[in-house]
Amino acid sequence: MTNEAKFRKLYEEMFDLCEENGWGDPFSYARSKEIHMAGLLGHKVSDTLSGADGYDEDGGCEYKSTIAPRINATYNAISVQPTWRKQLSYLRNKKIAKYKNHYHARYEGGKVVELWKLSGEDVLKLLTPKLKRAYERMQNGSKNKDPRLGASLSMTEITTHGERLI
Repeated sequence: MTNEAKFRKLYEEMFDLCEENGWGDPFSYARSKEIHMAGLLGHKVSDTLSGADGYDEDGGCEYKSTIAPRINATYNAISVQPTWRKQLSYLRNKKIAKYKNHYHARYEGGKVVELWKLSGEDVLKLLTPKLKRAYERMQNGSKNKDPRLGASLSMTEITTHGERLI
C-alpha cells in the first residue's frame, strides 16, 4: 500500500469513527485536537461544534491548543455587543466565564507536550483589558478583516495563573 493510500484509509477511518460516536467532522477547524484533548483528559467530547468543546467534572469546558514553541492561547471570533456593559455580560455569561475550566495544550507533532488548566474567571480577568482595548478601537472606527473581537493569553499569563497537568 502506498503512503497516499494508507493516508486515505486512515482519513476515512477517522471520519467514520467520529461519525459513529457523534463527534462531528474531525477535520473541521481544530475539532480533531478537541477530540484528542478530551480523550487525554478523560472528558466527554462535545456533540456539537459550537458551545462547550468538552465536558469535565464541572460541566462544559473550553479547549485551546497551539503548535507554537511556547504555550499561548488565542480567543478570537468573539461577537461584538452594542455597549461595553453588554459586552462584559456576554463574555461572563455566554462566552468565557460560562465555562468553569479552560484547558490550554501545546502540541509537538501529534502529541501534547504541555497542558495547563485555568479557571474561566482567571481567563476573563486576563482577557478583559485586552478585549476592552480592541472593543474601543472598533468603536472608534478601526476596521479589521474580521469584525469580531479577539485577544490572546501569553505563556507568562498561562503559567502564572494555571495549573500544569502535563
